[in-house]
Amino acid sequence: MPEITTIQLDKSVVKSLKGAREYPRETYNEIIKRLVDCYKAAKKMNQYDEFLHKVQQPKMKELWDNKEDEAWENA
Repeated sequence: MPEITTIQLDKSVVKSLKGAREYPRETYNEIIKRLVDCYKAAKKMNQYDEFLHKVQQPKMKELWDNKEDEAWENA
């Protein structure tokens, strides 16, 4: 049997959890697990996006920092 604990939540958080239900009898435990999984997936995706951004920075700097573009700015 899993260990169970009690946590205190603001009534506004409970109201938000009720609004996040995918089906009427979904428990708060299930909702919180789903939210944690979504958070982890978003965090992993963000890390990937940051990696791509860092990899692309040198090439973008090369493309953007050039004399031809600077000449057009003063045209």
